[in-house]
Amino acid sequence: MKTTAKAEQDMQKDEASGRDTRAAILTRAIRANVPLRKTFVQANKGAETRPGPLRDFVTGRDLRGLRAYLMIVAACSSGDKGWTTKHDSAVWARLMDIDKTASDQSARTGAWRALRRLEARNLIECSRKGTAIKVMLLREDGTGKAYDRPKGDNEENRFLQIPTTFWTQGRDEKLSLPGLALFLVVAREKHWATFPAEWAPQWYGWSPDTHERGLKQLVELEFVQTRAFKKKAPLAPLGFTIAHQYQRALITRPRKPQKKPAVLPTPG
Repeated sequence: MKTTAKAEQDMQKDEASGRDTRAAILTRAIRANVPLRKTFVQANKGAETRPGPLRDFVTGRDLRGLRAYLMIVAACSSGDKGWTTKHDSAVWARLMDIDKTASDQSARTGAWRALRRLEARNLIECSRKGTAIKVMLLREDGTGKAYDRPKGDNEENRFLQIPTTFWTQGRDEKLSLPGLALFLVVAREKHWATFPAEWAPQWYGWSPDTHERGLKQLVELEFVQTRAFKKKAPLAPLGFTIAHQYQRALITRPRKPQKKPAVLPTPG
């Protein structure tokens, strides 16, 4: 029996994990960073309401859907296959780590349901044939418009970047839903920005408590850095209050593209 148990363990070592699957998708995409329009997190100034599609993931407690969506953006936004990606439903389930806690058929069903939720939010279009599921990326703002790669040339095309190491080194697996949401919030802004919790409902569409829990987790995991500063407050006893600024730590910032080696002239 001991021999059988060891053999089973050895076989499991040869099975791809969710992280392996995510890494394979990113390797195929051939990129160091994944672009994501900032309007996914928050609408531009002047909009009737500021919260972006990210709000619905947070208020709907859909961590699985949010993680899946970010991987779809990573897989499709290279444009090699017309902003689409296609996998067997079992691969989709493993991509979302559903296979860890469900039988094969239940995991396949769970993956399809998660993708259908993304479709209902006008972020993707999906179809299936047999066990294969094909997904086409739509614009990140939830308008249902066709996707195009953001170039940063105007307000609607401003984008943040997520390094592929965020997935390949398993950092995404450590974050709760508030943590992942706040990671995107911090990534959206410049270095050393403030994120007051009291403005969270109006700016992002979730509670101050959710906002604070997300920032706290990011700091504890050392995914972001924080520093305190004095803020003038004429009605406070000391004439100031203490506020905090945040920025991404080096390990979660976009990676700089490697320079190609210079081609030396052929002698002779």
